[in-house]
Amino acid sequence: MKTIGILSDTHSCWDDRYAVHFKDCDEIWHAGDVGDIDIIRRLEDTAPVVRAVRGNIDHGDVCRRCRESEIFEVEGLRVWLTHIAGYPGKYAPGVKNFLSANRIDIMVCGHSHILKVMPDRQLSLLHINPGAAGYHGWQKVRTLIRLSVDNGSIGGLEVIELGK
Repeated sequence: MKTIGILSDTHSCWDDRYAVHFKDCDEIWHAGDVGDIDIIRRLEDTAPVVRAVRGNIDHGDVCRRCRESEIFEVEGLRVWLTHIAGYPGKYAPGVKNFLSANRIDIMVCGHSHILKVMPDRQLSLLHINPGAAGYHGWQKVRTLIRLSVDNGSIGGLEVIELGK
């Protein structure tokens, strides 16, 4: 079993509560718009594995270090981590075919600053957008997600609200 912390859209904002809420996580996934490479470095001080992708505001060291998307396996689940993808019923062009062709079990994206966790029953996957963890944007509440994965199952999904 692994515990996963998920965040997106930090926009160069570090909040010490990221480390507090993710301190027992085996992995942290950042779905883009990191803003400053120091965010990734501080997340690496928090968990043994950090997976991060770049978003549309990222540049410099973040772009040199992070790809546009990552596909990986954790506890028997195939994960696609990206920044812009849409959500079930409103995927960006080409995303639905990509998800199907790659047999994705969990897709994680950011960009919209809208917290959204929903199944795509047609593709048999779970869509996760953790909302925005940073201050930049129009969101009323900054959010993080924590969950566990164990031998092909997802459990204990928790939304953590940080306030504005």
